[in-house]
Order: sequence, then C-alpha cells, then structure tokens
Amino acid sequence: MRFTTIYLSLALAMLLSQPFEATASNLVCFYDSRGFEREGLAQFTLADMELAMQFCTHVIYGYAGLDAKTLELQVLNQPLDLQKRHFASVTALKQKFPYIKVLLSVGGDRDLENEEKYIKLLEAGRQNQNRFIESALETVRRFDFDGLDLAFQLPRNKPRKVHSDAGMAWKSFKKFFTGDFIVDEEADTHREQFTDLVRDLSHAIKQYDLLLSLTVLPNVNSSWYYDAPSIINFLDIVNLGTFDFLTPTRNPEEADYTAPLYEVLTQNRLGHYNVNYQMEHWLLQRVPLNKLNIGIASYGRAWKLTKDSGVEGTPVVSATDGPAPAGVQTKTPGLLNWAEICQLLPNPGNANAKGNAAPVRRVGDPTKRYGNYAFRAADENGDYGLWISYEDPDTAASKAQYVRAKNLGGVALFDLTLDDFRGQCTGDRFPMLRAIKYRLL
Repeated sequence: MRFTTIYLSLALAMLLSQPFEATASNLVCFYDSRGFEREGLAQFTLADMELAMQFCTHVIYGYAGLDAKTLELQVLNQPLDLQKRHFASVTALKQKFPYIKVLLSVGGDRDLENEEKYIKLLEAGRQNQNRFIESALETVRRFDFDGLDLAFQLPRNKPRKVHSDAGMAWKSFKKFFTGDFIVDEEADTHREQFTDLVRDLSHAIKQYDLLLSLTVLPNVNSSWYYDAPSIINFLDIVNLGTFDFLTPTRNPEEADYTAPLYEVLTQNRLGHYNVNYQMEHWLLQRVPLNKLNIGIASYGRAWKLTKDSGVEGTPVVSATDGPAPAGVQTKTPGLLNWAEICQLLPNPGNANAKGNAAPVRRVGDPTKRYGNYAFRAADENGDYGLWISYEDPDTAASKAQYVRAKNLGGVALFDLTLDDFRGQCTGDRFPMLRAIKYRLL
C-alpha cells in the first residue's frame, strides 16, 4: 500500500512537472430549464440567460432523457421545450453570442424514472444503441444545438457513515476498494460498453462538426464506468461533478463539508471526498488538462440540526435530522440557492428575526481548502436548527484560481438558475458566475 501511494505521488508529480501551454479557460454554464418555470424571484427568464451568456463559453441545457422502452432520446418537458419553443429560444441566443456553444444534456438528476434504463442502454447492443444515437443526433440538429452532453444516471456509490472513529474510517475506506460497497457487479462489462457507445456516438456526431461532452455526476464512481484513456479522444470536454460528496438526503444523520477542495485532515473522512482527489484521478490516466472542467455548485446543502447536534456547529455534526425545510424560492428540502443563503447571513434586515428566518452564524475558511459553513443551533424545543455547507463568490473564485494554477480546462457552474441572478444579496447579478470568470481571466 505504501509503495503504491509513493508510485502514484511520483507519477502525478511527473505529470504536473511537464510543460503545458496555457489554454483559454472554459466557463461551462449548466442551465436547468426548470428555473424558467419557477415563480416569483426564482424565475429565470431568457433576459437572465442573455446576461449570463456574456460570461459563459458553453451553455449546457438540462435536460433531455431516455425512453425506457425504445432507448431513444426523449424530451422530458414537451410543453416547455417543444410547445413553448424553449429549446429554440435558447439556441437562438447564439445569434447575439456566436462564440458560445450550446449543448443538450441527457440525464442529469432530472431523468429519475426507471434509472436502470441507462444500464439497459449500455447492454442493448449496437443496433439498439444506434437508435439512441440517431434520435439524439436528430434532436440536436433540429434545434440547432452545438452538441450533446452525456450526464447518464449510472448507479451511485452507496451512502455510508464514515466519521465515527479512526477504525471505522479505515474500515469504510477499505470496504470501498475491496468490494463491500460495489453497486454494480458487471461494472467491468458496462465500462467496455460505455466506451463502445461513446466511440460510435462520436463518429456519428463529428460528421456534423458537433461537440460531445461527458458530465460525471456526483457519487458516480469514475473507475467503474469510464475508461478514461479509451474515451478521452472521443470527447471534447469532461465536466466533473466535484460537489455533493455528502448531502442531507444521502447522509441524513451527519452534516459535513459537501465540496472541500482538499482532503479534510482534522477528522476521519474518506480521502476521495474532495475536488483535488477527483481531478488527480483523471489526470493520472493521462487525460489532457485542457479537457477537464471542475464543477462548482451555486447552491448549498442544508441539514436540520437537533438538540443532540450541540451548539458549536463544527463539522462533522452528528445527530442531524435529514434535509432542512425548503427555501421560499427553491422549494426543495435540503437545498438553498445562493440568494437564500446570503439573506440568512447576519444583516440589518434579519437582526431581530425569529424562527426559520433568524440569522445563521457564518464560519469562513481562511485556509481556502475546505469551504464555508453556517449554522443556527436548535432552540430549547429542538426547533429551527440549521446547518449549511455552501459556496459563495469568494470560495468559487478560489476554486477558479485552483483551476487556473493547475492549468485545467476550466470551470463548470451547476447551475445558472441557482446563482443570485437577480442581485438580491448585494445588488450584483450573477455574483458567483462573475467571480469565477474574473479569476479565470
């Protein structure tokens, strides 16, 4: 084990020591079209998209899905995407921003019915896979997208508790590599099948000078499904979902940093739950630096604290009770957009607020290694407890600086509709998007 670690460290050092030419940084802006259908301050309009596109190099429209019966690409929201012509409206913005590439993403965290259908597609054989390829190509070309993004709903790592003590942390880490947490016993076969699909899809799509990208969703084990050396030449970019390592849904009983930049050494955690580890995993497989984009979430994950969670808030926080109540704008338990988080931080408007509107205490990270968190201890009745791990413009800029220092391809922001696109917090619209862009320059 020790010699393997030394070998990997030396190999990585050699890779990083090689001279690489600086490349223009990507800023890949994910757009969840559900934001267009939200109400009130959370509604994301085409005018908001037009402002955001001044900063983006790519926009990835989410999401299309997969028909479980035919294995063809299917439009998930026909009333919006087709009848209201939202596909066409978004791609039409390229007339004003001709340098931007707009891709259509398949899967994401939106195509949740019959999730096993993505494995079924891999197992379906070339003839059935060709039906997916042909349907995807037809949709992309019909609506003037510049390419396709594969964000397949492949089986996720099993959530597990890893923080009890040093012995438990080692046992969990060991189980991860010895198979106790295997969720797909046919992963080797599926990896080969995914490679075949990417190759065939690339050959078809490149005939029309279109782009093909891969988005690795959080908690999908890259080594199980992606043979990086075999597929990278068929891909234009790879977007790593380097966030949501822990969430209040997957880890309801303990709260922790959801997207640390580096391994958190002060407590017993799994060593791969950080941005740097995920980046190095791909880099060690000789993936070109300029094809790797690091994912940054524009939202925070929020847990409900209980009386047993204590009053200090220092992670790892135990005895949490799953997702915190939904925010007024996002209406999703356990998820708060940046505007909702910012308005909970101490300010003149909430100084005397009570209950769920009471201010939270912000705890920053001067090391810029782990991230921010904010919390409100539960009251004497066990109510109103809240713990949030989140990015803000400063931490997003730090991660963009990391990308620049490593000479990586760029940043993928997940997503535009959860940034403070109305400027509710400080008056600056898209503060996270702007902070990332300016640091990448």
